[in-house]
Amino acid sequence: MVRLPLTPAEVERGQRLGALLRRARGERSMLDTALDAGVSPETLRKIESGRVATPAFPTIAAIADVLGLSLDEVWAEINQPDGEVEPTRSGRNARERLAS
Repeated sequence: MVRLPLTPAEVERGQRLGALLRRARGERSMLDTALDAGVSPETLRKIESGRVATPAFPTIAAIADVLGLSLDEVWAEINQPDGEVEPTRSGRNARERLAS
């Protein structure tokens, strides 16, 4: 099977996903987060660094669950053009919520 190269938009979404997960993880260790999500620490490291720009849905769902993120929040965050963030239901955007 030949894997097609990623588009620039896919690479950018992967980078936003990695940044979101790093912020959400905060001080929690990568090892604990990965083990709680049932993924390898190497997989989490690659996703956070943007090296895996299109991880499998179950992987993201498991990591998001461990970090207390809804899939709606993840989707909204990674699909926003740079500089644009939609507010969540609480009226705060996901970046503000994760920073607090």
